[in-house]
Amino acid sequence: MENGRPLATATVLSHPEQLARLRAACPAAAPTAVLAGDPCYDRILAALPDRDRFRRALGVGPGQRLIVVSSTWAPRSLFGGSGSAESADLLPWLLSRLAAELPADEYRSVAVLHPNIWYGHGPGQVRAWLDNARRAGLDAIPPLAEWRQALIAADCVLGDHSSVTYYAASIGVPVLLGAFPQEDLDPLSPVAALGRTAPRLVRRGTLRAQIDRVIASHDPTRSKDLAELTSSAPEESAVLLRRLFYGLMDIPEPAHPALLDPLPLPPFRPARRTAPVRVLAGGIGDDPPAVALGRYAVVGGEPDPAEELAVGVESAHTLVDEETRDTGRLRVADIVVRRAPEDDPRLGPPAAWTAEALDRYPFCGLVAYVDGPDRCVVRTREGDLVRLSAAPAPDGRPDLCDPAAYASALHAWLTSGRDLAAAGAGISIRTGSTAHRVRVEVVDPAAS
Repeated sequence: MENGRPLATATVLSHPEQLARLRAACPAAAPTAVLAGDPCYDRILAALPDRDRFRRALGVGPGQRLIVVSSTWAPRSLFGGSGSAESADLLPWLLSRLAAELPADEYRSVAVLHPNIWYGHGPGQVRAWLDNARRAGLDAIPPLAEWRQALIAADCVLGDHSSVTYYAASIGVPVLLGAFPQEDLDPLSPVAALGRTAPRLVRRGTLRAQIDRVIASHDPTRSKDLAELTSSAPEESAVLLRRLFYGLMDIPEPAHPALLDPLPLPPFRPARRTAPVRVLAGGIGDDPPAVALGRYAVVGGEPDPAEELAVGVESAHTLVDEETRDTGRLRVADIVVRRAPEDDPRLGPPAAWTAEALDRYPFCGLVAYVDGPDRCVVRTREGDLVRLSAAPAPDGRPDLCDPAAYASALHAWLTSGRDLAAAGAGISIRTGSTAHRVRVEVVDPAAS
């Protein structure tokens, strides 16, 4: 308002409940209100059938759960964390538990932060705050990029009182609230209603148990009421907004239909862990050859193996990426891994790098050169050069399990007293509830 008059010629609202609250809060502005839907929500609705494609683009394989950590910008937000004694320092705890409790091959985590967090503090500062979590595998979605696709692909959103969290709930994604300053919200707003019903994250108990419980107990029908309050004109915003804009300009609308750009397929972004990874192996069997794995990024304390593999932990080892910041861990790693495009001229062919790596790291049991999304070449301390490659899914798409897990399975197999020949043509590798059939081929170093 300025001098008692509304500044705006038109105030676009997405639902009549907003108009009722506008009339109560600022009656003089109510005549400018126009109900024109929500183009952001409409783009999300149109892209819901692409959920599986978005999940693959984000590196989420069968049997994996995608966890989205979302925060708005405010002192009492999840990222702000100063709203109460209960929420103070919640984010550092949450980020550390994501790495310590969630098996790397069963969960994928990404962060969706409000652009004002990025631009208010600066990208460098935000990356510094997220550094440990990013080294453990958390992927920070760039501001204004594929956050909608991440919501559509998510199995659970750990959020706060942001519109992003509300969008997730409205399309049926289970929500766990890490921060929610009810006192900062209009009690009549839909977001406030979400806060009265959605479960809250607590530091008592384990993070994994809370996430799994929210997913298991989720009732998709709850999203119906939330969706109805998101927009009173779903899938009509392009038509309504264009009509409004051209009416304000007092010129006729174009003859072609009013359409919104579809959400694009995100670039392929699998999880990357440069922190050391603790690998717990069990279920090692001979007929057929099989190994079960639980892998955990280690940033700070060691993971507790008590709840890991139901079959029991038979052995443990540590895998370290050659690009780790913890360079001292390379000297004592059981496996050293290098990720590079095939035939990278800087590193040479896999046979060359693996031979050099065994010399550089004399205490490791084997080294692995990952040269594709579903394959790697390993060299054992005995000098065997082996290609490990996963069988594709029934639809022909490549396996999305981290190929470093294949190297860990082979290491567990060999250190159990079995030899390479006993693996035959392949090993079945189990990560959680998912089995990966991995071919084992001894290769000629000259041909690699």
